[in-house]
Amino acid sequence: MHLLNSEDDKMLVHRPSPTLLCLMSLWRILTPASCFPPNNQCQQIQRMALCNNLKLASVPPGLSDNLEELQLNYNNIKTLQNTSLLRYSSLNTLSLACNTLEKLESTVFQESKLVESLNLANNDLNVGYQETSLALRSLPGLRTLDLSENKLDDEMTSNLLQNLRSLEYLNLSGNLLRRLDETSFMDLRQLKDLNLQRNIMFEIDGAFGNNPNLQRLNLAFNYLPCLTDFDMTQLVVLNASHNIIEWFISRQEFNDTFLLETLDLSNNKLLFFPFLPSKSNLQNLYLSHNTVRFYEHFADNATFPNSSSTVEFYNLRKQESNVTAKLWDDGLNGDISMLKILDLRGNQVTYFPHGFIQKMSALSRLRVSTNCLETLNLTSEQFSSNLYELDVSNNRLNQIVADDGALTTLGNLTYFNLSRNDLRELPSGLFSSLPRILSVDLSYNSINICLSEETKTRSDNISVCVDWSKILSLRYLHLKGCSLERIPESAFAGLSLTLLELSDNPGVDVQGSFQSLSRTLWHLGLGNTQIQDFDFSHFQSLKSLNLSGNSLPHIPPSLLNIDLKVLDIRDNHLSTIPPSQAHALSSKLQSILLTGNPFNCCQTEWFRTFESAETVMMVGQSDITCEDLLLKTHKVKDSHSFFCLNAGESVIWYILIFVPVCLFFVGISIVVFLTFKPQMLQKSIKKTYLKPTSY
Repeated sequence: MHLLNSEDDKMLVHRPSPTLLCLMSLWRILTPASCFPPNNQCQQIQRMALCNNLKLASVPPGLSDNLEELQLNYNNIKTLQNTSLLRYSSLNTLSLACNTLEKLESTVFQESKLVESLNLANNDLNVGYQETSLALRSLPGLRTLDLSENKLDDEMTSNLLQNLRSLEYLNLSGNLLRRLDETSFMDLRQLKDLNLQRNIMFEIDGAFGNNPNLQRLNLAFNYLPCLTDFDMTQLVVLNASHNIIEWFISRQEFNDTFLLETLDLSNNKLLFFPFLPSKSNLQNLYLSHNTVRFYEHFADNATFPNSSSTVEFYNLRKQESNVTAKLWDDGLNGDISMLKILDLRGNQVTYFPHGFIQKMSALSRLRVSTNCLETLNLTSEQFSSNLYELDVSNNRLNQIVADDGALTTLGNLTYFNLSRNDLRELPSGLFSSLPRILSVDLSYNSINICLSEETKTRSDNISVCVDWSKILSLRYLHLKGCSLERIPESAFAGLSLTLLELSDNPGVDVQGSFQSLSRTLWHLGLGNTQIQDFDFSHFQSLKSLNLSGNSLPHIPPSLLNIDLKVLDIRDNHLSTIPPSQAHALSSKLQSILLTGNPFNCCQTEWFRTFESAETVMMVGQSDITCEDLLLKTHKVKDSHSFFCLNAGESVIWYILIFVPVCLFFVGISIVVFLTFKPQMLQKSIKKTYLKPTSY
């Protein structure tokens, strides 16, 4: 008899029998999956659980009891049930944005009283808003509430906000609010930030009288016709852009200082400069894209003898008395002494009233592009010495006036945009007198670059050209469309320009004119200049180059020797890009623009090279076209539809193949035709050869 050793004995004792193994396998198959705990896909980081975008229909089980933040955004939760949050007594932040949430059951927060931040944005709370309001009232410390995009109307909103006395931040954007009154936010005494943008509001009279702590108010993208009797002294930021506001009138009789720092009234229908508070801290005023004009000249009886110089404001609400004021009165501007940014782009300003600019002693940025200014008098306007940016582009300027004192005051001016005006002359030394000037844009004016002899003979205070070589602080220079014919070799000597834009100067002679910039130039614009042969190999710092619209038959080979990142070569005469060039450029470039060239569909290897390079983006890739052998236009990306010859093939072989085939089919057609209609041949023979003879 064979005796087992101790090791074999142990193995026998612990090894399950085959029968037991089969039973265990069968039990696993027959046991329902519900007996196992579900796989929790939420990501838990310390006391925060991220359960976003998991297609959940309810709060998942198995999360830590001590959670402080729970995110359930982008799921399919329709109802937050009473039992959903029972285990999370420490919960502080709950986010349920972008679900299909219709309601919160009334006692859902019975064990989560510490919730301070609740995000319910982009749901369907309009369905069960009444029960949801009961749930919200059970949160005594709720500070932040997002109800945006829930299809809520005035009544629903008023119901939801009842008794939320601790609320400080409220977002109601993207709903269906129409009219607000003094009861709308009556209980929100602690409210600091209110977002009401993208509703359909047209009336807000007295709506914020019960919110003494309100500091930020967003009313953008609504249908408000006016803001009158503005008396919110505690407000710091007001955004009322993108409405249909024609008037902004603040209450003038207040002795208190308004705390307002930023007022955005852009994209409205303002007729007048806003009537600002007489005492304020206003620093940023945005009025772009309105119809603002100044009307001081209407008060001049000599110019307009029959015009009225007064305007009357009717305010029938609460039977308040009417207000009569002068059409232009310096006092109506209000306090603009602390203004730093004034944006008047896209209005109808033809001039600045006397003393208007002088009042803004702290002004650092003035943007008046796309208006109707004809004269800019830097002397009489008395600009602030803090002025950093001055943009008067796209006006009707034909004259700039400046004396030495005015230019000295503008010692901090850094960005000066005069593009798209009617300037033909400038005050001598206008730019060279600005010690900190960094960027000048004179595009689309008729201002030349001074030749050396012109610089010497110039004696008056007006010049038809600019001597750029004396402006040592300059880094960005835009001279597009200035009708330049010749740029002197010494035009930019001594400068350290990083950007030079000379596009839209057809036929300009640039040879040797900016070789002195070869070490500093980062962007060079030579589009539509008819440039052909130019050596770029010396410009080792060049990263961006515009060569569009120059009828170039090929890419300049010298570009392969520099570390270029952006190349614009649109609207030239390129038929292809040699493979060697394409490979060299694809290893350096980040963006290339190629549309508008007559590429050959049978030579598009370059396209696949750029397409396969992960670091290069072909801007407008789907719009790059080519022509095949049949002169049909295709999109280069659709290479499968091209008709091309393979490399090394001659068209003669195709002719030798197709001509006999065509002749064969013509012969067969004739035989078949005569077989079915033989009488046609007989008639033809008789008509030709068997004519009767006369004797």
